[in-house]
Amino acid sequence: MFKDFREDWATYHGNLCNRGLWAMATYRFGQWRYTVKPPLLRKPFSLLYKVLKVLSEMVTGVELPCEAVVGRRLVIEHAFDIVVSGDAVLGDDVILRNGVTIGLRHTLHRGSPVIGNRCDIGAGAKLLGPIRIGDDVAIGANAVVITDVPSNCIAIGVPARIRPRRPETAAAELPGAEAGPTLSLQFADRSKDA
Repeated sequence: MFKDFREDWATYHGNLCNRGLWAMATYRFGQWRYTVKPPLLRKPFSLLYKVLKVLSEMVTGVELPCEAVVGRRLVIEHAFDIVVSGDAVLGDDVILRNGVTIGLRHTLHRGSPVIGNRCDIGAGAKLLGPIRIGDDVAIGANAVVITDVPSNCIAIGVPARIRPRRPETAAAELPGAEAGPTLSLQFADRSKDA
């Protein structure tokens, strides 16, 4: 627990005002209590976790049960209205924004998303049902994802349309990159004339 929390502390830059850090601390404590073997000793920790979870949900607006599997360095960028199902799986370096729901598609049907590493999930996005989200995926704001998304793709819209990610383009290769300084010089020259 302490190793994981130290990494969370570093991820949130030790900012005690960040609600994501509080949500992760509660989650890590809930995970740790399962390591206490004697059930009689675990009972007080379980009671404390239940109280902390309710308080954390009220303060942060993040519902992150300790039964969910969360990888390393989860970033909750903007808290409030975040719901993660207890059987969801999140990989390493995932970013969640406000209004994200990761959970069941239908009430009586089990199965939540399995999210890969380095995924960026936009504000208001909904990932529903037993789907798989690959590594290095970006989910657009307010997208509703109900099908698998392969690695290195973008999912946008309602229902989400899947597009391959374009490779990163260096700034020097962009058209008109050379015009930047010239353009600023032209504006500088105009200010002298005025």
